[in-house]
Amino acid sequence: MKILDRYILNTYLKTFISVFLILMLIFVLQTIWLFIKELAGKDLDLIVVLKFLLYYSPKLIPLVLPLTILLASIMVFGNFAENYEFAAMKSTGISLQRAMAGLGIFIGILGVTTFFFSNSVIPWGEYNSYNLRKNIQKLKPAMAIAEGQFNDVGNFNIKVEEKSGLNGKDLKGVVIHVKSSSTRGNKNYRTIVSKSGELIGNEKSSVLKLILHDGYFYDDTPPNNFKEREKNPLVKSAFKKYTVNIDLSEENSQDLDEKNVSDKYSMLNIADLNYTIDSLTVENKKDFDIFSEDLYNRSQVASLDNGLRLKKDTIFNGDVLSLYETKKKIQLIDLALNSTNSTKQMMNTKVKFIANKQTNYNKHIVAFHEKFALGFACIILFFVGAPLGALIRKGGIGLPMVIAILLFLTYHFIGIFAKNSANDGSINPMIAPWISTMIMFPLGVFLTKRATADRGLFEFDHIIEPIKKVFKIQSDTEKDSVTEEYEVKPENKEKVKSMFKNYSFHSKTALIFYISGLLLIILYLVFKNNKLPNFASAAVQLSIISFAMTLIYYVKSFLNTNALYALLEKKTNSKNPIILLLGFVFYPLTHFLKRNKINEDFSNTLK
Repeated sequence: MKILDRYILNTYLKTFISVFLILMLIFVLQTIWLFIKELAGKDLDLIVVLKFLLYYSPKLIPLVLPLTILLASIMVFGNFAENYEFAAMKSTGISLQRAMAGLGIFIGILGVTTFFFSNSVIPWGEYNSYNLRKNIQKLKPAMAIAEGQFNDVGNFNIKVEEKSGLNGKDLKGVVIHVKSSSTRGNKNYRTIVSKSGELIGNEKSSVLKLILHDGYFYDDTPPNNFKEREKNPLVKSAFKKYTVNIDLSEENSQDLDEKNVSDKYSMLNIADLNYTIDSLTVENKKDFDIFSEDLYNRSQVASLDNGLRLKKDTIFNGDVLSLYETKKKIQLIDLALNSTNSTKQMMNTKVKFIANKQTNYNKHIVAFHEKFALGFACIILFFVGAPLGALIRKGGIGLPMVIAILLFLTYHFIGIFAKNSANDGSINPMIAPWISTMIMFPLGVFLTKRATADRGLFEFDHIIEPIKKVFKIQSDTEKDSVTEEYEVKPENKEKVKSMFKNYSFHSKTALIFYISGLLLIILYLVFKNNKLPNFASAAVQLSIISFAMTLIYYVKSFLNTNALYALLEKKTNSKNPIILLLGFVFYPLTHFLKRNKINEDFSNTLK
């Protein structure tokens, strides 16, 4: 390894390890905050909490590692460019690709290592963290009665409006659903409602005592006699004090090291996923075959020819019902209606069942390809971050951190949307894990080419110049070549200043209303997605009003510019309706371009 490669690698590794540890700490703290409700109040040992964090940490690697590579690449190569180290390298004939070559080998090895990590360690961590979390949820449920929601405690579902007192033992607004026995089905027929309650427990006892005050006991258990059930019996009794004993012997004896769940898609490696996908494919095909056979049997097609005398080698083009007698016609129509209605109900149920199975199948395919996509994502993000750092020529934490977070959020959210779309079948699950990587790949190629050619990050001349021509704005070179000037008559200077003041007020007001309209449209989408129709309707109505006001002030500013340019001998203000329409649609751009143009044309007058 040459001295240059060793120097770049050492510099990169120092930054990489530092950034990785900081980001890992941040995400672990976020994990603690995320699961604080499940971990707090369970009397857990510190070892159990640390074990949970250890098991959950591998799941954070797909988030932390790509962000670390991207940020470290921007910081290191930005620092090289800022300190003119790349300039020194280029002066000796070393290109950017050569400077990245040694580090690229390291990133390639890291990408391969990431694949083996995601194939072995992440499933192991998911398996242990899921089962440990599941067991913690069952541990001491008396301490986990949360306010405002039903809590599964023993044979009861308990909901309280408010908890107070020492360890939350005093309760207000208690609602309890008593679980029914297996002989009564899955419904809860007995309900207890009380204004207040008190929890009394003993560490040595496995029974939790709940004392309720001022409440009612409802029981609508159906009687064994079917005729009596038609009366819809209901027993209601009031009480001043009622005691409920909750047996916690099974919950408090929960073994935290017990592992019962092992078939979740995120717990499987490549071999297990491949086997499971094949099994699910065969199972889904079998379900479709059975369902199609059931539909055929329910149609009773085979019995439709009963009572008919068929003739061979004949073709019948008439109404099928005309072959039957009137009585038989009625029976067939009645049979068809009943069969159609029952089949529709069965199909509606089956469609939901098949959709759930298909979602599970898609999740396995996505998990299979995610293990490969993660390693490639690390490599591609390096080839995005390294040339980007060389282009922005800025090291340290500030600007590189902002750019890295923006790029990573784009990469991450595209991956999330693609994954969610793949789960419901909107996108092919084989392609979904690769979409964010495929989008970043051309960006990496583009940035590498520009950094190699030592060109700027972005060049907008091919976009700006046509727009300048439309609005007749002169470039700096054109201004230097123009010798003829257009002056405003001295008696009109005060008039120009007044008109410019009006134009400035109207154009700025139009800009404010335009931005308000855009923000209201965004709020409309947010409210709509969060199922707040009233707020969504108000937002869209206000946005319409904002754009209407924008149009009014846009017209006023246009009239102001016409009046201004009427004082010049050269009329340069465009009145093309298409340009005016585009100017309204892209008003922020129009505002700044027109303002600059007026300042140029009337520079002598407005001084």
